[in-house]
Amino acid sequence: MENQIPDVYNPLCPSRQVLSRVGDKWVVLIIGILQRGTIRFGVLKREAAGISQKMLTQTLRNLERDGLVERQVFAEVPVRVEYSLTELGSSLLPVLSPLMRWSEAHLKEIEAAQKQFDAAQDESSTP
Repeated sequence: MENQIPDVYNPLCPSRQVLSRVGDKWVVLIIGILQRGTIRFGVLKREAAGISQKMLTQTLRNLERDGLVERQVFAEVPVRVEYSLTELGSSLLPVLSPLMRWSEAHLKEIEAAQKQFDAAQDESSTP
């Protein structure tokens, strides 16, 4: 794909991997938390309630590999590790913040639509 124009609709284009990464719920939450500034691992885990330590570690490593998050280790006892957004990671905020706000603003409508859909499915499956 070196000489081709990126196209997320092309299944072979690496931009699909980027889209998959930034569309992940944990990535959205972690980037949202890191917009506040440099944060320690334990705080990230607490703030992103529900994420396992393994998933948080994996997600942070992927974000670091992609250049979206910077990891800094301090040689202390115990070792202190802090994470912050890079300039590239910060450039996602204008895209992700409205998505998070939209999710909150339309939650009741989504839940109502789900209930209506589920009720119609239940009715159609009844003999």
